[in-house]
Amino acid sequence: MKNKIVEFLKDESGQTSTEYILLVAVVAVVIYKFKGILESKLTGLVEKVFGKGDEILNDIN
Repeated sequence: MKNKIVEFLKDESGQTSTEYILLVAVVAVVIYKFKGILESKLTGLVEKVFGKGDEILNDIN
C-alpha cells in the first residue's frame, strides 16, 4: 500500500494540463484587469497605422 501511495505521488503525467489551465486563467485575469489600457493602446496603434496608410494613398493620388 505504501508503495502505491509513493508511486501515485511521484506520477507527474496529469500535472502539465493543470499547469496550462492555471496559466491560461492567470493570463485571462491580467487581460481582464488591464482591458481598458490595452484597448486604448491598441486603438491608438491601429489609428496610427491606418493614418499612415491614408497619407501614403493621398500622396500617390
